Amino acid sequence: MNRRAIVVGAGPNGLTAATLLAKRGVDVTIYERAAKVGGASRSAELFGGGYVSDLGAAAHPIGIASPAFRELELEANGLTWVQPDIPMAHPLPGGRAAMLHRDIEQTVHELGVDGPAWRWLHEHFSHRPFETVENTMGPLLRIPPHPLDMARLGALGALPAATLAGMLFRSGAAKALFAGSSAHATLPLTHVLTSAFGITFGALGHSTGWPVAEGGSGSITDALARVVLAHGGRIETNAEVTDLRDLPEADAVLLDLTPKQILRVAHEQLESRYAAHLAGWKYGVGVHKIDYLLDGPVPWADQRVTGAGTVHVGGRMQEIVAAERAVNRGRMPDRPFVMVTQQSNVDPSRTHDGKQVLWAYAHVPNGSELDVRPALEAQIERFAPGFTEVIRDRREWKPSALEAWNPNLVGGDIGGGTLAGTQQIFRPAPSLHPYRAGRRGLYVCSSSAPPGGGVHGMPGMHAARAVLRDWSRSR
Repeated sequence: MNRRAIVVGAGPNGLTAATLLAKRGVDVTIYERAAKVGGASRSAELFGGGYVSDLGAAAHPIGIASPAFRELELEANGLTWVQPDIPMAHPLPGGRAAMLHRDIEQTVHELGVDGPAWRWLHEHFSHRPFETVENTMGPLLRIPPHPLDMARLGALGALPAATLAGMLFRSGAAKALFAGSSAHATLPLTHVLTSAFGITFGALGHSTGWPVAEGGSGSITDALARVVLAHGGRIETNAEVTDLRDLPEADAVLLDLTPKQILRVAHEQLESRYAAHLAGWKYGVGVHKIDYLLDGPVPWADQRVTGAGTVHVGGRMQEIVAAERAVNRGRMPDRPFVMVTQQSNVDPSRTHDGKQVLWAYAHVPNGSELDVRPALEAQIERFAPGFTEVIRDRREWKPSALEAWNPNLVGGDIGGGTLAGTQQIFRPAPSLHPYRAGRRGLYVCSSSAPPGGGVHGMPGMHAARAVLRDWSRSR
């Protein structure tokens, strides 16, 4: 008899889990509350007229190297990655910017006195991007697929990013460049393991790049949905699940939900200890997002920044350290760390008539309702004088608006829960089997499971494999 599985939530992880099961002949149905699949990887014409904005994730350095996406051959199913001329730029006070180039030698040359240290830190992992992602994109409590690589990364990556940068680099440019990549952890840069983020994102920039998806990030999840359907899976949209007891009978139910939603739909069916761990789950730093329609390119003081897909706007490393410490303590800094993606510079299919679609967010305390726009725009204006003069229109998303759009983004947390404390190791509860959800046949495949947030499908891949292993053992 064929096995039957149900997936609740059609974000990148739910779609990945469903696709991998469907490819193994499992009868799969996905239930999605929204009218369209994608979760936080969707795109829309927010400004009308053919101007395409990413509603959630924008640049995809992990996505292009993801073992899940490579196994599912998304590029053979309509997905096209588009690489910017420069993966990432980091403007600095004084009008110059530090650049992360695909060519590590060019980056080394531009970093001058810190070039040799930059090469020493990143070169090995830039030669082994897929192995690096395979090691980092899974539970920490396991034997890694490439142990020697993991030992090398662990020896350096376990350090706080501020500490490692201070040990290795002398110039403000190298320190800031490393700090900006490390800030993707949404943790204070004095926190252990933040260096692993900086090393990984830098190495991917020097190898597989920091691309965007042609036509919008929704192209990624659209490709996943096509593969699901091609293997006989079904996708039910506008189908919110409020109680798992209302679902048809299935051999496995996989939840692309964070603990808050899991408790809502399944509380009475969970083992009490597991439910208690979910109730104590901590969400992390939020984001305050603004989408822009501009009359032209951002007038960066260093014109080379126009060629960058992603721009980290935070100034010197010390400023980023202070900003990230503040938001993790619940305070809004005067100069927040701002992430900017210039998708339409990279992908002209998203715009026309010389306009530019710009995506930006600032790290903010979880659930903050403060008016962050002036500080966010002042940060960009600081390194791009005249920025506000080219703004034609904007759409602003406070953390509450993001959560209303996608309930998994609790308080604006895009990572499914903080990585602070034991939550980096035990997600979403202390267990050697993190994808099992506290009762037989129930699994977690969201960003609240290892390895955490991002559009890469890896929690979905690991959860689907856990289902198949359990079924194999039960036979």
